[in-house]
Amino acid sequence: MMAASPRMRNALTLFSSADDVLCHRVRLVLAAKGVTYDLITVDPKDPPEDLIDLNPYHSVPTLVERDLVLYAASVVTEYLDERYPHPPLMPVDPLSRARLRLAMLRLEHDWVPEVRAIQTGTKANADAARKRLKELVATSVPLFKAYKFFLNSEMSLADCAMAPIIWRLEALGVPLPKDGKAIEDYGNRIFRNPGFTRSLTPQERNLRELPA
Repeated sequence: MMAASPRMRNALTLFSSADDVLCHRVRLVLAAKGVTYDLITVDPKDPPEDLIDLNPYHSVPTLVERDLVLYAASVVTEYLDERYPHPPLMPVDPLSRARLRLAMLRLEHDWVPEVRAIQTGTKANADAARKRLKELVATSVPLFKAYKFFLNSEMSLADCAMAPIIWRLEALGVPLPKDGKAIEDYGNRIFRNPGFTRSLTPQERNLRELPA
């Protein structure tokens, strides 16, 4: 991963926020694949002209590969998994793939809005979102106990969506439940991976300590 200005853009470029769970999700896939790319860190509230020209929603993450422009984390990550097939980050059988896609959709619709509300909302909204996220985490404990990774025996795109949220829980003021050791173990299993470290921006790196 290299920092780059728009004028220095190479074959693969990612427009990303410095601290965002969906952008982190894409960076984690890129790191897991060992893909070299140019990173352009942007302020989503003040997008650069390049991003405005490329993406009608002016949103991040936005991935550019030559003439191809992709946005929305789910679209970008599935493209990357197919474009760079090793290691594969989705199971082969359709049923397992559908189950993981549904889990990622739930994360986007239920978990990510609470994370963003905590980060950017008023105190009242942040407190309410913190309570809802705490409940989501608590009800998910059995899922972390069932498999080595999130709903799967091998690391998948679903882990690339979940791990950035788990990484932020402490900074968001959301403690693990009393029976949450399985979540802690899950997080440490991923956070110890060198690829996860490579996926972090300096801002995200400062959110918590990496496990020993």
